Amino acid sequence: MTRLAESSAGSQSAEAPAWRDDFPILAHSGQVYLDSAATTQKPRAVIERVSHFYENENANIHRGLYALSQKATDAYEGARRAVAQFINSPEARCVIFTRGTTESINLVANTFGRQNLKPGDEILISAMEHHSNIVPWQMLCQNSGATLRVIPMNDRGQLLMDEYEKMLSGRTRLVSVCHVSNSLGTINPVRQMIELAHQAGAKVLIDGAQWIAHGPTDVQDLDCDFYVFSGHKLYGPTGIGVLYGKSQLLESMPPWQGGGDMIESVRFEGTTYAPIPAKFEAGTPPIAQAAGLAAAIEYVSEIGFDAISAHESRLLRHATAGLEKIPGLRLIGTAPHKASVLSFVVDDPPLSAMDIGVQLDRAGMAIRTGHHCCQPVMERLGVPGTARASLALYNTVEEIDRFTAALERIVLAARSRRPAAGASSEPAPMHWPTAAGENPAEVADDLAETFDLLGDADARGEFVMDLANDLPHTFDLLKDLTPQVPGCMSQVHILGRGADGGRLEFLADANAEIVRGLIAILTKLYSGQKAEDIMAFDVETFFRRIGLERFITSQRRNGLEGMVRRIKALAQRLSQTGQLTAQEQR
Repeated sequence: MTRLAESSAGSQSAEAPAWRDDFPILAHSGQVYLDSAATTQKPRAVIERVSHFYENENANIHRGLYALSQKATDAYEGARRAVAQFINSPEARCVIFTRGTTESINLVANTFGRQNLKPGDEILISAMEHHSNIVPWQMLCQNSGATLRVIPMNDRGQLLMDEYEKMLSGRTRLVSVCHVSNSLGTINPVRQMIELAHQAGAKVLIDGAQWIAHGPTDVQDLDCDFYVFSGHKLYGPTGIGVLYGKSQLLESMPPWQGGGDMIESVRFEGTTYAPIPAKFEAGTPPIAQAAGLAAAIEYVSEIGFDAISAHESRLLRHATAGLEKIPGLRLIGTAPHKASVLSFVVDDPPLSAMDIGVQLDRAGMAIRTGHHCCQPVMERLGVPGTARASLALYNTVEEIDRFTAALERIVLAARSRRPAAGASSEPAPMHWPTAAGENPAEVADDLAETFDLLGDADARGEFVMDLANDLPHTFDLLKDLTPQVPGCMSQVHILGRGADGGRLEFLADANAEIVRGLIAILTKLYSGQKAEDIMAFDVETFFRRIGLERFITSQRRNGLEGMVRRIKALAQRLSQTGQLTAQEQR
């Protein structure tokens, strides 16, 4: 039995803080965590269950005759039964464990899809899908000759159901749509969509990653052919996901990965495969994670979705009202039927989502910024990215008030820095920065001394923003001269030229103040330096040295890694040829 914190029955204001106490990371850190659409925090019951497994049950499952292996097998298969009950699967064998939603979708694409799609067939997805529900189908279409079609949505983030119905035809083989949009919060009418697809003879996959923790899931009532979700979105461990499929479909599908545990018999002449679910679970599975997922399901079930939904709806209404009061802020995704996701941009004054996220982080608040793995959504709505706050059962009204108050302070502070009416808005003239020292290593030593004197992370962040203030504003000029640096959460442009002595000079700017500060550092390090010195300098080690390592890794996708790659490419070309052509400068 999982342990729920004591709460006053019927009092939502008492329940939420009590639930919050079940999450050690929140109780210890005091963090306002508003990024549950990316991953949920884990209750003590889940953490203890995973720890208990490793301390008392750890062994590989199936075929082990000793008692410890039997315990591990019981935990793993018990988790499968728990998932089946949770989503009302007719049989436990219809539940396949995977690494997550993405792998579940890829499994279907590479088995059902490859087996059943041919040239002329069509797959329908929606305009609001996560990349994990786009790219696998694009790959399948490239290999099969099928066509991928997109169900349109309106400006509020609602699917156009009349258009969807018109798109369905005898050529439609599969419809794959999200239950809830991770970037907009829209709850789609999936039951209606499934019924219409079945009338056209198509199968349906529902991506339930963003729904599974917010409301009850009944796959039999939905009558979906496949349903997928990730454990870490349901207060469970990372590294485990679920694919539910109707038994007749799973039985007819070929295996995707080969290896141990998915076979019945192996000979060099050929192999026969195990029945479902083992056929799709090659190799050692995520055993401890499955036990943790079962504990998460038990935790959520004890609270009950009636209480969870009521609490999260209250938070969503309260947060929406608070955000709507902030001048210059615009909500992105305003469908009337929404889950607890709030995406927004600040138009007046223009603030990049990245700057908002950095400043909220310094205030102890965690939100997500960027395109949220939904670049087509951002393109459809005409924004480069959004700031996104996503709520869960452990959030409180008091946290929402702190969040909206901090956000309002950020917007008002930006307004106070806005140029006065009548002030010139012309971009700065092009002034090519010369070398700040003999070589990048010398400049790095000087910068490191300054950062050492600053002390804590807040002071270093303030200094980076001060550097941004000193960087000339050339963004509007550069964006007309050179393409955007790829792989960035912000918009970044770089223009380079060769100078005397094999030196590279460059201009760069971005639409995010924090990135402008990073550009100022790169300019000091690199502009005016010899090409070979630029290529030799280890900027990643330097950023770790000054305590800004979070900005350098490619996984951050914040533009810095892309900028360094672009600057070094210019330096390499200059070193090889002694000059840069007009095309290469860009």
